[in-house]
Amino acid sequence: MDIDVSDRQFCTSSMEPRVPSAVMDKSVNETIDVISNGISVLGKELGDLDLNSSEQLESVTKTEEQFEKIQISTEESNNTLNGMQINVSIIQQKLLTLKEKYDEQYAPSYNGTYVWKITGVREKLSKINESVEKTQFPMCFFSVLAHAKSERQVSIYSPSFRSSPTGYKMCARLYLYGDGNARHTHISLFFVLMRGPHDSLLQFPFNYKVTFCLYDQTSAQRHIIDSFRPDTRSSSFQRPSSDMNIASGIPKFAPLSIIETSNTPYVKDDTMFIKIMVDFENISKAMLSYVINLNPGLPMSVQQRMIREETKRREKKS
Repeated sequence: MDIDVSDRQFCTSSMEPRVPSAVMDKSVNETIDVISNGISVLGKELGDLDLNSSEQLESVTKTEEQFEKIQISTEESNNTLNGMQINVSIIQQKLLTLKEKYDEQYAPSYNGTYVWKITGVREKLSKINESVEKTQFPMCFFSVLAHAKSERQVSIYSPSFRSSPTGYKMCARLYLYGDGNARHTHISLFFVLMRGPHDSLLQFPFNYKVTFCLYDQTSAQRHIIDSFRPDTRSSSFQRPSSDMNIASGIPKFAPLSIIETSNTPYVKDDTMFIKIMVDFENISKAMLSYVINLNPGLPMSVQQRMIREETKRREKKS
């Protein structure tokens, strides 16, 4: 029996199972719920992200504000420091001016001659030998000399003095245990030309004989006297361009042996006396002893008059 094709298709279609509409609605609703929950979770996470972003933005803003405050504070501190530096410079200049005025008013000598009293030697040396520090007796001059042998301290300077109120400014430099090729054998004594306030009015190079005298502090008066005349080619005697020129003088001024003995007449009560004299009148070598032995307590005008009179007397006698 022949079956029509259309009928066969109809029959086949009518044989497929059908899903109930209620089941389909439930599945769709569940899918929608899942999607809704997902959207809700995403919305919450986005909210959390927004909150975190706001907090981070607020933190960044606060950090920027703090940084600006730090910048302002740093600028203010720099301005304060700059102001302080200016004030310090002004104060230093004022101190320098006051020191110059003090030096001009209270210079120990204005006649080119100075008697240097070297006392409290321990205080004048900047570093003290540890072995000497441990001794239980006061340090005497000879202990200081022993320290000088250790070469921890090389020299000490005298106070500055002048040739006149508007003249050359100078000082002496003493090496207790020698300098250069005189080390360990002699006392070295040097003359130092210093920068003064009237140098532009003075003649350079400095060309005046300098005499040193280490006093014998007994009635024997066996003073140690030596002189030198400046080498005008040396930078030591040109116009000073810094506070001090290079020291120049007599490296082998006196043998160490004369002060190493305990009963030396050149050191009494831990004190030495050294006279520095700039000779502006070309005093003869024969007159030096007379000049040195003049009573230093006499006014300089009196001493100069006595020197002139003694010079004339000796000239007549000769």
